[in-house]
Amino acid sequence: MLSTAALLANSTPAQLLPARELMAFTLASHILLVPFGVALPFITLLMHHRALRRNDPVALTLARRWSAVMAVQFAVGVVTGTVLSFEFGLLWPGMMGRWGDVFGLGFGIEAWAFFLEAVLIAIYLYGWRRLKPRTHFWLAVPLPLAALMGAFGIIAANSWMNTPQGFRPDALGNPVAVDVRQAIFTPMFGPDYWHFVVAMLLTAGYVVAGVYAVGWLRGRRDRYHRLGFTVPFTVAAILTPVQFMLGDSAARAVFHKQPIKFAATEIVWKTDTHVPEYMFGRLHPDGTISGGLKIPQLDSILAGFSPDTKVTGLSSVAASDRPTATQATIAHWAFDIMVTVGSVLILLALWYGWCWLRRRDLPRSRWFFRCAAIAGVACLVTVECGWITTEVGRQPWIVYQHMRVSEAVTGTRAGSLWAMLGLVMVVYVAVFGSFLAVVLKMRTRWRIADEGLAAARGELPPETDTPYGPRSEPEPTTGAEPGGSDRTSGGAS
Repeated sequence: MLSTAALLANSTPAQLLPARELMAFTLASHILLVPFGVALPFITLLMHHRALRRNDPVALTLARRWSAVMAVQFAVGVVTGTVLSFEFGLLWPGMMGRWGDVFGLGFGIEAWAFFLEAVLIAIYLYGWRRLKPRTHFWLAVPLPLAALMGAFGIIAANSWMNTPQGFRPDALGNPVAVDVRQAIFTPMFGPDYWHFVVAMLLTAGYVVAGVYAVGWLRGRRDRYHRLGFTVPFTVAAILTPVQFMLGDSAARAVFHKQPIKFAATEIVWKTDTHVPEYMFGRLHPDGTISGGLKIPQLDSILAGFSPDTKVTGLSSVAASDRPTATQATIAHWAFDIMVTVGSVLILLALWYGWCWLRRRDLPRSRWFFRCAAIAGVACLVTVECGWITTEVGRQPWIVYQHMRVSEAVTGTRAGSLWAMLGLVMVVYVAVFGSFLAVVLKMRTRWRIADEGLAAARGELPPETDTPYGPRSEPEPTTGAEPGGSDRTSGGAS
């Protein structure tokens, strides 16, 4: 084993580590925006529909403001997503050169969806002041579908990397006789796609609700904050138990289709039945486990509904074909954090549901709103953990059992890649800082408008007219109050 490890260390390209770090940083940054790109259009249209159905100006105000945040988030996602797409070709030319013809359609679908979503967002923003209410709403209905199509393309590509099919390797290992349909609809595509989509909806719901939970804790108990909390939190609470079942289904699919990856996420060393479940804990290179909470037989029960279920261990394959002990521990911790947060969120959703069914009202405890405020951040952590589990658990393969990561990496010098990583980090800090500054600026203007102080703050005029209301005309007299006609038509929009 030691000689094999030494051989692998000597054959590992020097540029592999910086390439991995660069890809990991850009992906970890971009994925923080993905829940809002995928799910915020749906939540916004849900609020918009409520506004039209009930003739509710508060709901209309929320929908319009969320659409503005959605547009800013999309602009930032353009930057981070574009960098990420270029990195596939620049950092991993071996993979794209050999396998691009097989699974590249997924990236193509994502690109089409991206441009379609950009057009639909532009129409939606433009329509607030130019279109009839119903026409405006129905023109925006395809927007969530475009977001789901983008997720379809990305998950199709990633699922293929985990369970590649739809080709036949020739004598040199190159793919021939490509079947695009099979390459897209791989065994892991269904479980991964629905698990991912529900995760995005759930995360966006908790994050948006968390903003209004903070306002509620600070004493803002008006209908604006109540409605801004209730709609997205209800969506997230309903989906939380659904997501738990989908996650269990996805884990069981990994057990059947990627047994070594499953062994890494559960730190199973030897193939056996009656395998215990470890909550956290650390795997050592000799197969021993230290720390964590050991639950006898539970891993076999979870994998196959019986303690007699045989679970494949990491030691069943050569050291060169499995994650290292450190990589397995990382994947295991990421998976356990994801499961732990999901379990706590189920309790929070049940708390909310119980109070709503009993009194048709929100829970009155401040602890509930404290937990709700934290839930969004916790969901973003689980999104990161989900991708860590997916990518680290697959090591050392970039295309499972067909190409190693070391075989796909660029030939660019390691020093250049480290310098590129530093530059990207600086750019991303500036981009995310700008995004935060813009959102905070919008929040300040909205709060001033809500408090009726816009006229007294000349540097921050009223936001705009109420959606679907009359457009303001400038007062003909010089003594008119600035923005007065806006306020009479509902400047808090």
